[in-house]
Amino acid sequence: MKIAINEYTSPTAKGFLLINPGGPGASGVDFVRDSYDYIGTDALKAKYNFVGFDPRGTGASSPIKCLDAAGTDQLLYEDNGFAIGSAQDLASERAQIANFVAACKKNTGDVLGFVDTVSAARDLDVIRSALRQTKLDYLGFSYGTFLGATYAALYPKNVGRFVLDGAIDPRVTDAQQSLNQLSGFDLALTNFATWCLKQANCPLDGTVTQARAQISGVLRSFEGNSMPTDTSRRLTLPGLYTGLIMGLYSNDYWQYVLQAFNEVDNGTGSTFLKLADFYNDRATDGTYSTNTLEANIAINCLDSRQPADAASMNAQNKLLVAKSSVFGRYWQNGAITCAKWPFPVAKRPTSYAAVGSPTIMVVGTTGDPATPYQQAVDLAHKVLAKGFLVTFKGEGHTAYGRSNSCISKAVDNWLVSGKLPKTEPKC
Repeated sequence: MKIAINEYTSPTAKGFLLINPGGPGASGVDFVRDSYDYIGTDALKAKYNFVGFDPRGTGASSPIKCLDAAGTDQLLYEDNGFAIGSAQDLASERAQIANFVAACKKNTGDVLGFVDTVSAARDLDVIRSALRQTKLDYLGFSYGTFLGATYAALYPKNVGRFVLDGAIDPRVTDAQQSLNQLSGFDLALTNFATWCLKQANCPLDGTVTQARAQISGVLRSFEGNSMPTDTSRRLTLPGLYTGLIMGLYSNDYWQYVLQAFNEVDNGTGSTFLKLADFYNDRATDGTYSTNTLEANIAINCLDSRQPADAASMNAQNKLLVAKSSVFGRYWQNGAITCAKWPFPVAKRPTSYAAVGSPTIMVVGTTGDPATPYQQAVDLAHKVLAKGFLVTFKGEGHTAYGRSNSCISKAVDNWLVSGKLPKTEPKC
């Protein structure tokens, strides 16, 4: 197993801060290289050498390889044309996933069965030892919080200063996680609609409830249909849906979602397609710049799976549709993705309390669509034996580096000086 590591050094720094940007499947090497100037303050850089690493299966660390670019395009952007939820639609989804899984097995080999999060957490301790650190200092975003919590569960006495931003509750089942995330994006959609209705050029009108219904109408109008863009490609329902989800990850993107809906009103899907391509790491030449999709599915399928029998999926689908009148229709049948994965689910820790570790800082955002805020609350107050919650009262996925000085100060003071605020801040 090859693990890619990249270190960004400071002339005064003596310690090392390992950083994971999330995913699962995102490259820590790329993140630290491309975002070094925006991570933390000068004080943080003076204390630490930043270390980015690619967890096994991602980036340059024995990467998962599945479909070629054309096959990935078909998987991500092609509309099968069948009625949502019909027997033909379900059969088509199963066939697509079966083709994907077969390609992963053929093009990756047996390493496909060893990219689970517990194995990646053990790699973290190898990195800690290689850096000659008695304690691991760590900053994890999104999925990186799950990786960090797993490390703390396995090696509590090796935990140094940990910050987990955009937290995942490691106790939550895959099925419940799907419901939680759907709820988060549904809230983000409501917040976007509320904001949009206040803008002079918003294509939505009426109440927030009516605006949500209009968005739902746009999605339904694309079922079995497509729209031209400023390229040779057409915007299909999968591209529209993915582009909308991408635009809800942060309120910084809302302006582009507004623009995209205006374009759709005028008969073009260019901005939605660009948002979808950005989400999928698809370049304008048709290639994919990362293997995040493949690694994401491979890691998730080894970590946990939903029951894939018909009764369980039907029950889950009813919950999803009830949870979101806009997105639930398109969130169904998620269990299919991992149902035929060729390797078993990896064994996980029985407890994530990390008894024996020092305090672990958890950062949560009240409007986080991808990792809803309640998971941060639960990780800090119900899971970890010693958790400390920092709350950003705002929109978007994760907080540190994109929110405000209150968050930055709390995180930097903890990482640099080991000092916590007197009370859990709500910024």
